[in-house]
Order: sequence, then structure tokens, then C-alpha cells
Amino acid sequence: MTDAERRRQANDRARRRAIRALAAQLGVPYSVAARLIADPHRALVFAHREQRPFHARVQDTRDAAAPPLGRAAHLVARFPRLHTAVGRLYDGRDRQTVLAMLFAVVAHESPARLPAAEELAWVAELGEETAVDITCAALDRAARSLLDGDPWRLWTRVEAALDASGPIALGQELRTVSLRGSLPGARQTLDAVLLAAHRLKAPGAPITLGGRTATVVGARWPESGPPCAYEVRVDGDPRLHVVDLGQEQQPAGV
Repeated sequence: MTDAERRRQANDRARRRAIRALAAQLGVPYSVAARLIADPHRALVFAHREQRPFHARVQDTRDAAAPPLGRAAHLVARFPRLHTAVGRLYDGRDRQTVLAMLFAVVAHESPARLPAAEELAWVAELGEETAVDITCAALDRAARSLLDGDPWRLWTRVEAALDASGPIALGQELRTVSLRGSLPGARQTLDAVLLAAHRLKAPGAPITLGGRTATVVGARWPESGPPCAYEVRVDGDPRLHVVDLGQEQQPAGV
């Protein structure tokens, strides 16, 4: 073993110890702590959120339980822009508006996916965003599935939903939204909240592929059930790799 390899292994062990310590300190999963270690600014944002008094938590969960506008704002605040070795994630000037539009489409086309108002009101008072996530899981999953289709057809569906019952504020913003620049960030945001429910790595989490450092940038979802694969990018490689869950050492480039 070369000196460089010994130093790399020592650094990896030190990093893992730091991640475990941060996870224990904040009471969060290892994967969450790993993302925070990789981005000090994100760590400060997360720590600030965790230290909020109960009344502030309740106000936040009230927003989280109020789709389309409130939940969109909550998720954008919860998953701020992240700088990684493979580029910026959770990005897009109009990410919040795009998320709200996705929720509006689901409410219009599949109202059964929207939790009952009484249920949302009750869970909002708990002050626990995880409880709201569980309640809104079907809504979030349906919104995420919209992003797997043709984006131009999606925009037509957005217009139809807003014409039917969408908030006036969303309709006013429709013509100014940057579709191309905001859809990837919205996709990563929904992936993050849905992957957390399965205790899986969210976009931004580092993994190792064949001895090379890589970053999770998204997930692949079947029509129902848990995700089937990660989408990852390897440092210095522009290609997108699709990695079956549990098979992180065997990426398949696409």
C-alpha cells in the first residue's frame, strides 16, 4: 500500500468518525449527517432548524401541511441549494413555484391523493415535519411521478389545473417560470423527502463506485413501491449513472 493510499484511508476513517459524531449530536441518520459534513452552510441551516422553539416548529408544519403553496415553500426552505463536486443540486430560481404547480396538478387530476383537510390540520399541530411527510406521502409521490413524463405535456396539464382551480398567484407566475432551470431542482427536492421515508440516501449524499467518489443526484421510481435505483454522477465524469439499490459498486452508464 502506498503512502497516498494510507493517507486516503486515514482521511476516510476520520470523516466517518466525524459523520457519526454529528449524527449522534443532532439525532439524525448517518446519511443526513454526511450531507451536512459535505456542506458547512447546509449544516448551519439544518442546525438552526433543529433548534427552533416548538411554536416555530408548529408554524413550519402548518405550512408543510398546506399544499400547494405552503408545502412548496416548506420543502424549498428545508432543502436549500447544495453545492457538490458534481454541480449545484436543489437549484432553480422558480423551484418553489414549480413544486406548487405540481401539487396543484395532483389536486386537480387526482384529488384522492390529497389528504383530508381535517387530517392535515390535526397533523400540522404536532410540530413534526416527519409526521406531515407521512400524511402527504401519496401527494408527494404523485407530484414526483409527474416529472417522469414529457415536460411540455406537463406544462399543458399545469395550465389546465390552474384554469380550473389554481391559486391566482400561481397563474400570475406561470409565464415567468424557468421550466428548464427549475424542474431538476424540484425533482431532487421531491426525491429527497421521499427517499428519507425509506431511510435511503438523498441527492447530495456521497457514495463510492469502483473506488471513485460519486454523488447521488436523484432516484428512479417504479409506478408503486420503493425506489429501484439511484442516479449518480462520478466526480470528473459528466455521464449519469444508474445504480440499482444495494449494488453501488456496479454502475451502469446511460
